[in-house]
Amino acid sequence: MNQLLTTAANFGSGYPSEAMVAHLGAQSGVQRVPSPKLTLFLRRGFLSPDLCAALIEQIEAQRRPSTISDSNGDAGFRTSETCDLDRTDPVVAETDALITALTGLDPAHGEPMQGQRYAVGQEFKGHTDYFEPAGLDYLKYCSVAGQRTWTVMIYLNQTEAGGATRFKTIDKIVQPEVGKLLAWNNLRPDGTPNPATIHQGMKVRSGVKYVVTKWFRMREWK
Repeated sequence: MNQLLTTAANFGSGYPSEAMVAHLGAQSGVQRVPSPKLTLFLRRGFLSPDLCAALIEQIEAQRRPSTISDSNGDAGFRTSETCDLDRTDPVVAETDALITALTGLDPAHGEPMQGQRYAVGQEFKGHTDYFEPAGLDYLKYCSVAGQRTWTVMIYLNQTEAGGATRFKTIDKIVQPEVGKLLAWNNLRPDGTPNPATIHQGMKVRSGVKYVVTKWFRMREWK
């Protein structure tokens, strides 16, 4: 079990973000990427190798082709595989609890956790995690729970080559490592989507990459 700072802090959706950012930055082992353009944190060794292995096993058993919310006509835009993880499963519930303890985000605002698998040659081209207000499916995805506020993504393994995550606006490249967590704010201080959060899941060159992703919403997830 990770030795995380336990706290009763509850920052709801993470918007406004000032109190949560201060809380997250004070956690042991957490590093903030220095940039005025977006709020991005890293925490190495967040999940234990055993917990990562258990999540990988679930992804392997449940994976299906990944999709995107608004099709852009590029069949190669997102070529990974995805699975929805059952929040009542003990492994998933433990991971959710660790994320809540680290960030102070309210689990009621969290979407069900997803797992992703990238084989050799698979990628997710430059994209943002928020839903485009002018997008065709904006009301479909945001009419109940609202916009995505924070993304928490955790690498479950280290690839042999490739598979890094690149934040294009600040040219920051993060390499996969077992249990490494990334967390970023998808919104600007005024609550509008932040296009500087555009990021790319780069092609895996050798091996297979596994990650889990947890998104939080402006309102409670129903």
